[in-house]
Amino acid sequence: MRRLARMVVAGVATVALAACGSPAADVRPVGSPPAKTYGGAELTQPYTMPDATLTDSTGQKFQLRTGSDKPVVVVFFGYTNCPDICKTTLSDLASALNRVSAETRGKIQVLLITTDPARDTPDVLKAYLARFDPTFIGLTASLDEIKKVAATMGVVIEGTTKTPDGGYEVTHSTQVIGFDAARKGRLVWTQGTAIGTYKDDFDRFAATQR
Repeated sequence: MRRLARMVVAGVATVALAACGSPAADVRPVGSPPAKTYGGAELTQPYTMPDATLTDSTGQKFQLRTGSDKPVVVVFFGYTNCPDICKTTLSDLASALNRVSAETRGKIQVLLITTDPARDTPDVLKAYLARFDPTFIGLTASLDEIKKVAATMGVVIEGTTKTPDGGYEVTHSTQVIGFDAARKGRLVWTQGTAIGTYKDDFDRFAATQR
C-alpha cells in the first residue's frame, strides 16, 4: 500500500490520474487550488455516493446513500491488517472528532469500507474500529462490489502483495472523502492531513449542513 499512498499524497490531481481510463471517468474530481475555505481540496465536480447496499459491522445491511441520518458522512477505504496508513488515518479522524464542537460531532458519521473483505468480517471490523471510535461504522461486501463503489469515489484498489510472514498487504489509495447531506462528495483530504486541519474543516463543513 505504501507505493500507491505516495502517489496519492501529491494531491487530488494524482488521484484522478491513477484512475484514468476507468468506467467512472466522468466522475473524476476537479480539485480547486489549496482551498480558500478548507484545508482539504474542494471538488468542483463532486462525487455522487452510489446507491449500494453493503453489510455493516453489526452484520446488518447498510444502504450507503441512506444508511446514516447524519448530514455529513466521511468515507475512508482501508483494512484491519494494514500495517501503517489506515491506522494513522483512522486515529487522526478520531482525534479530530474529539476536538470539534458537540454540534459538529453530532452531524458526522465516519465509514470505513474495507478493501480486504476476505479477512474483514463484520466482527473483525467492529472490534478494530472500537479501538479508534465506537461510533465508526465498518462496511464490507464482495470485493467486486467494493471496487465498484470505490471507483465512483476516485479510489483505486490495485491488488495484493505478499508479506514475509505469509500474509499480504492490499494496495489502495488513501484519500478521505467528505459527503454532504445530499450525499455529494465535496471535500477530499489526502494522506498526511493534519489533525487540526480535519478538525477545522469538519467544523466549517458541518456548519453548512442540516
